Amino acid sequence: MSHPHPELGSPPPLPEGGLRVTPLGGLGEIGRNMTVFEYGGRLLIVDCGVLFPEEEQPGIDLILPDFSSVRDRLDDIEGIVLTHGHEDHIGGVPYLLREKPDIPLIGSKLTLALIEAKLQEHRIRPYTLEVAEGNRERIGPFDCEFVAVNHSIPDALAVAIRTPAGMVVHTGDFKMDQLPLDNRLTDLHAFARLSEEGIDLLLSDSTNAEVPGFVPPERDISNVLRQVFAGARKRIIVASFASHIHRIQQILDAAHEYGRRVAFVGRSMVRNMGIARDLGYLRVPPGLVVDVKTLDDLPDHEVVLVCTGSQGEPMAALSRMANRDHQIRIVQGDTVILASSLIPGNENAVYRVINGLTRWGANVVHKGNAKVHVSGHASAGELLYFYNICRPKNLMPVHGEWRHLRANAELGALTGVPHDRIVIAEDGVAVDLIEGKARISGKVQAGYVYVDGLSVGDVGEPALKDRKILGDEGIISVFVVVDASTGKITGGPHIQARGSGIEDSAFGDVAPRITEVLERSAQDGVVEPHQLQQLIRRTLGKWVSDTYRRRPMILPVVVEV
Repeated sequence: MSHPHPELGSPPPLPEGGLRVTPLGGLGEIGRNMTVFEYGGRLLIVDCGVLFPEEEQPGIDLILPDFSSVRDRLDDIEGIVLTHGHEDHIGGVPYLLREKPDIPLIGSKLTLALIEAKLQEHRIRPYTLEVAEGNRERIGPFDCEFVAVNHSIPDALAVAIRTPAGMVVHTGDFKMDQLPLDNRLTDLHAFARLSEEGIDLLLSDSTNAEVPGFVPPERDISNVLRQVFAGARKRIIVASFASHIHRIQQILDAAHEYGRRVAFVGRSMVRNMGIARDLGYLRVPPGLVVDVKTLDDLPDHEVVLVCTGSQGEPMAALSRMANRDHQIRIVQGDTVILASSLIPGNENAVYRVINGLTRWGANVVHKGNAKVHVSGHASAGELLYFYNICRPKNLMPVHGEWRHLRANAELGALTGVPHDRIVIAEDGVAVDLIEGKARISGKVQAGYVYVDGLSVGDVGEPALKDRKILGDEGIISVFVVVDASTGKITGGPHIQARGSGIEDSAFGDVAPRITEVLERSAQDGVVEPHQLQQLIRRTLGKWVSDTYRRRPMILPVVVEV
């Protein structure tokens, strides 16, 4: 198995007749999925998603793929193929289209409807090409065939990309539920047909490669939800992804059966469910869904609320309910259902929300204590079955953390893919398919791009480090006035602390030291404000470290008069 080396340089120009595959996100992480295909000087992008921040990225709203490697080649992009409508596959599209709004978007009916609604908020009207399973479209030099796959959102597609260099199949996210709620199976017949033609490189979803066996069918959840509904005496509050239409359908069916009304809470949830209903992907009995403002007129045992926040996102509705920062207040006897899996890295945030809800008396039902969610990704048994059908000549695991990629590679090897034909790459690593063999050729920049409010890419790792210090250790500010010509102190030092746990009165011990250091520097002729600030920072920092074993951010201000 080949894998990247940290000292990889930039990839050389692509040889004529070769195909280059460069993932810019989704490898070594869960989210931010984006892959660039290059042939004959033209580019095709598959997916452009976002990654949601973790605790060590305070203040960040979203994390985007790094577009720098394609920024100078936007005119070469033939289109963006979107495999399905989850945020980790479409959430980055508005930010790429800001740079070139006329890049065509190719996807299924529901996927395009979801991204078009998102783009409206960014005031972008995209060029779109709607496709369905079985369609075959020529997109520049890329001959793309679309294949139905089953996932936790309707209308998901895999894509087979044919070029003179060979055929590459990108699965997107998929599983092989044999009893799907919408009766739309992963089209194994189509994959077998592609296998007969010859799959030169397979890019395969790795998310569940460590999990043995097969993913249980979605239908198994319906009975569990009915049991929860039957036992609930007050309100039921369900947290789910705003795009998990299958799960919401099951909630609606249970609510209808037990005589409850349903209200959607949160802008994205209301928007997506409206789209799904209008397009016929969500079946809503008349009168079942009501506006959240009318719930006060209904008794608690007739109410179901569906909201976002299943991953513990701080600003989502469920987190705010747990923190008593939402107009909907949790009371004793409410039932809360977390109808989603835990994305790696979100565990602490989710359990914090569960504890908060439990504190106010809610009965919290989640994947850990009831079967209220099944994964949308193929487990090891399904992947083995899939590889035996596809018989790829080369395999490149995608969509997963390192452990998932490695586990997926091992599954491929078990089914007969030669070890030297399995490529374990990471974000930014270019993989060239030349004369039927995939090999790593170099690496492009593919770091994190942070979205903070309206700012995109302005916040970097140094700023995040400062935020973490501020959150963990607090800040101490020092204000000093000095004579511009002599450097002698004419006012201060005035010292204040915020969030450091140190009382301002304690600084009486260190103020004379700062004065002494500054007076000595004045005698030595040091009068430049930046140098004086450094002296203050070192003196105060050493005192805080020695006295309190803390390292707060120290902000010295020197004013010349």
